[in-house]
Amino acid sequence: MNTLLAYSLLLFTLGFFAFIGFRNEKHEKKGQEHYLSARNSKNSVQIGLSLFASGMGIWILFGPSEVGYWGGFWDVVGYAVSAATPFLLLAYVGPMIRQRMPTGITLADYVRMRIGRPMQIYVGVISILYMFTFLFAEFTAIGRAMNLLTGMNPLAPMVAVGIVTAAYTSYGGLPASLRTDRWQAWVVLWLFVALMLILFAGDLSSLIADAKAYNPVDEWSIGSMSYMDSFASGLALVIAITAAEMFTQGNWQRAYASENDKALQRGSLLAAALVFPLVLLMGILGTVVAGQGVIPADATLAEKSGAFFYLLEDIHVLFISAFIVLGIALVCSSVDTLQNAVVASISQDLSDGRMKLQHARIATVALLPLAIFLATEPSLFGFEVNATSVFAIFLRADLLATATVLPVFLTLWNRISSEAALIGAISGLGSVIVYGWITTDFATGINYLWLPTNDYGLANLNVFLSALIGSGMVTILISIIRKPKLSTNEE
Repeated sequence: MNTLLAYSLLLFTLGFFAFIGFRNEKHEKKGQEHYLSARNSKNSVQIGLSLFASGMGIWILFGPSEVGYWGGFWDVVGYAVSAATPFLLLAYVGPMIRQRMPTGITLADYVRMRIGRPMQIYVGVISILYMFTFLFAEFTAIGRAMNLLTGMNPLAPMVAVGIVTAAYTSYGGLPASLRTDRWQAWVVLWLFVALMLILFAGDLSSLIADAKAYNPVDEWSIGSMSYMDSFASGLALVIAITAAEMFTQGNWQRAYASENDKALQRGSLLAAALVFPLVLLMGILGTVVAGQGVIPADATLAEKSGAFFYLLEDIHVLFISAFIVLGIALVCSSVDTLQNAVVASISQDLSDGRMKLQHARIATVALLPLAIFLATEPSLFGFEVNATSVFAIFLRADLLATATVLPVFLTLWNRISSEAALIGAISGLGSVIVYGWITTDFATGINYLWLPTNDYGLANLNVFLSALIGSGMVTILISIIRKPKLSTNEE
């Protein structure tokens, strides 16, 4: 593809979203409260499109097809279900949190009200770590996508996206992100539908046959919709991703931005209905690539993680152009959400509301160069930062969230104490080490904290169950022993 055309599309798309983001501020009230929450201002369709857009980062062009390439039927289905379940859980739990903490902005606001400041800090740290990992993965993915599509230097789109999204989110806050989300959601939906129709306009029977076929050249790639023995890793994905997404503070900001509980419930269900089929389709396309055997067995992990892009070889320049616009819309929709959510977590959770908004903005913008730097896979103190697998980047943060999610949401039960929740969350990670120690050795348990996968590189169900069950059991046991007193709010 012509380099000038590629850069023109990149800059035009970014410029359009910047225009929407900056224009929004003229019509919104100013102030920290509105900047971080846009409280009670959006209807169900607006919330649904915003949740969909902010959740659909450019990871969707890599993660599902990578899982499809390596795994089988249940891995693909599990990934699709795991993309939708956080919104289903938000539809159920979100109104409960809103009612108990109507003036909140983040999940950790509720945590503080319910079980105290130490756990608020812990949840805030976990949330920021996860959101930073998400940010890091998004920059990795946009750089790789633009390089695969156009041959562009990966650093160029990373820097351009970082600058533009930081500019309009710093200026307009959550209202700007919500406004751009609506446009980004429609761009993603229309382009996905159009591009998938073109992809499937050919020999559909051949695509189905390839999806069912096994990889003829790579014995490590199961990659077949006929393979039904991957239920464990598929279930692990549901647990891991659902847990992690509950700590994406952008979702909770949107919960409070909903005009009422009904708008939140309907919007969350709309987002789930939109996300599931798209992720499922992308996962199936990964099994198509595996069945075709077009990726050499000796290809790098980075090349295999971009399995979907092998379907785009030798396509018309207009098709590539559409994917460039789609990719930019996807990455902007998630990156601007993450930036504003990190501002909220720093100002509300870590500083306990004492940090001035402008300082929280500076801290968030300061994270961008670090995220972009890590996405370039540098060597630090003799250790190489390996970002070849977007899927693996997410799994590391997912484990932290899985060890914390039950201690947090068990607080909806009034008998849970603050000490129990904090100890339970830490014990969840300890349970992973114990599991690895018992089944193999201590070093394996430590390694699971860094890479919670099985021999095929898929999510390890036993590792995630260890974190989930261990954290929940310790939280409940200590709470029963301590018998906490109820606060005035809970009585």
